[in-house]
Amino acid sequence: MSWSMRKGTQAAQKRPIDWEDQCEKSFLRKAYSIKEYDIHASLYVNSDQTQIIYAPGNSMTWAPTGSKQVSIVGAEEKRAFTLMVSVASDGEVLPFQAIYHGLSNRSLPNQNAPHYQDAIRCGFVLEFSGTKTYWSNHKTMHTFVNEILAPYFARRKAELGLPANQKCLWQIDVWSVHRSEEFRTWMKINHPDIILDFVPGGCT
Repeated sequence: MSWSMRKGTQAAQKRPIDWEDQCEKSFLRKAYSIKEYDIHASLYVNSDQTQIIYAPGNSMTWAPTGSKQVSIVGAEEKRAFTLMVSVASDGEVLPFQAIYHGLSNRSLPNQNAPHYQDAIRCGFVLEFSGTKTYWSNHKTMHTFVNEILAPYFARRKAELGLPANQKCLWQIDVWSVHRSEEFRTWMKINHPDIILDFVPGGCT
C-alpha cells in the first residue's frame, strides 16, 4: 500500500509580506520604551496564552508515503483549558493563570486534588471563564493583571528601590481582546504605569 508512519500536519500560517519591517518597528518601540523610562529587565514581561488539552492523543498515523498534508481523526479534541504563561526578561517565571470553561467554581479543579494547595501557595489563579468557551476574555484579563502582573511589578519595584509609578513593559500578542479599545482604556485608567506592547500579527 506504500504507507508509512507520518506526523499530522496542517497548512502553515503565512507571514505578512512586510514582516521584517513590522518586527524592526516592534524592536525599536521596545528599545525606545526601555531607554526612555529606564525599564529594568525584571520589569519587562512577556505573556502568552496556550491551550492545554486534557487528554492529548498521538500525533502519528498511517498515510501514503510522500503525503504533504496528513490529517488525524480526533486531533481537534477541544476538552481543554487556557493557561496564561508569563516570564520576565531576567528569567523569573510569574504564577500561572488557568481559565476553565464554565459559569461557576464547580468548573475548577477540586480543592482536594493533589498539589492544589501547592499551586495556590505559588500564586496560581484558577478561574472559570463565565462564558461558553475556555478562552480568555476581558474579565479574566482584568483578573490576571490585578492579581498576578501588577503585584509582581509592585514587588520587583520595591525590591529594586524604585518609585511606585516606575514604568513597566508588558508584551502580549495582538489578539482581539488585548488590542480592544475597552481593554486598552481599562489599562490606562487602572494601570497607567504598564506600557502595552503587541507582538506583530502573524510574526510569532
